[in-house]
Amino acid sequence: MNQNSYIIFFKPFGVLSQFTAKDGKPALSEYGPFPKDVYPAGRLDADSEGLLLLTNDSRVQYRLTNPEFKHSRTYLVQVERIPVESSLQKLRDGLTIEGKRTKPAQATLLEREPNLPPRSVPIRFRKNVSEAWLEITLFEGRNRQVRKMTAAIGHPTLRLVRQKIGSLSIDGLIPGQSRSLTPTEIQQLRKGVGLLSE
Repeated sequence: MNQNSYIIFFKPFGVLSQFTAKDGKPALSEYGPFPKDVYPAGRLDADSEGLLLLTNDSRVQYRLTNPEFKHSRTYLVQVERIPVESSLQKLRDGLTIEGKRTKPAQATLLEREPNLPPRSVPIRFRKNVSEAWLEITLFEGRNRQVRKMTAAIGHPTLRLVRQKIGSLSIDGLIPGQSRSLTPTEIQQLRKGVGLLSE
């Protein structure tokens, strides 16, 4: 019998991607309840929202966090002003951040605002500054990478929501909610990181 746990959690804004609160910021322990032996496979900054995978499967954790094993992470990104196509192409081609070039990414300007729950702390509204939403898919995971990439093309990130990791999605969840993966999702996850389903 498979004793591994796989849980999707919609991390709210302002919550740490760990089980211990720090510097006055709440942690995952305030949600759940989660099995005692699960840990996040990868991180989201406190000011980012969206999909966290919690699991006790050490091989899946390793492959999701090791850059050697490429898998996709898709983000919905609200940015200042509306990027032109040449700026989006820079994201797709890769650009140099802190002396290191990013891997090519997928970047699309969305025609309309995505259907997301309101953020617990609203975005500061500025009447004279337009905003746009992008869908960005990365195949690597560097520290605060999406924010650094959009800043590098002159469009600072206002809100960042991770929507997908590989085939997994937060669709149907609201911030603070979680659910266990279905057997089919577990199989897709393990195949996606190069592990055959057991």
